[in-house]
Amino acid sequence: MLVLKCRLSDEVNRLPDFRLSLTAEERSRSRHRFTADNGEAVYLNLPRGTHLRGGDLLHEGNLDALVQIVAKPEPILTVMGTTPLDLLRAAYHLGNRHVPLEITPTYLRLAEDQVLAAMLQQLGLQVMNETAPFEPEVGAYQSHSHDA
Repeated sequence: MLVLKCRLSDEVNRLPDFRLSLTAEERSRSRHRFTADNGEAVYLNLPRGTHLRGGDLLHEGNLDALVQIVAKPEPILTVMGTTPLDLLRAAYHLGNRHVPLEITPTYLRLAEDQVLAAMLQQLGLQVMNETAPFEPEVGAYQSHSHDA
C-alpha cells in the first residue's frame, strides 16, 4: 500500500503517476485509507488538520510516486442572487449555521440540504441542485501550508 505523507510545496515538471478523487469531506481527512482512481490502495498519513484541495500533489517522501488529488463531483447546491448583497446575506445566514461553503463572486456552493435550500429560496435566491466538484473555504484558523 502506498503511504502518502507529504504534499509538494513547489511546482513539479512531471505528470502525476495517478489520481485520487475525493469529496470535500474526504479531503479533510488526514489519516485514512482510500482507493485511487487506478484501483491502487493508498493511505493518507498527513499532518493532523490538513485540508486537501483539487490539484494538490502528494507523495511518500521520496517522489517515487506522485499522486494528484481531484475534487470529486458530488451532490451540491449552487446558490445565485440578483446582486452581490444577496450572496453576502446568504453567506451570513449559512455562516451562522457553520455550513461549509464555497464562495465565488457570482455564486455560493454548499452540500445538498433541502432545509437550507428552502431557507435560501425564502431569501429570494436561486438554488440549483447540481453534481459538481465542491471546494469549501478552509476555516479562518486553518492554514493551507505545504510540506516539502
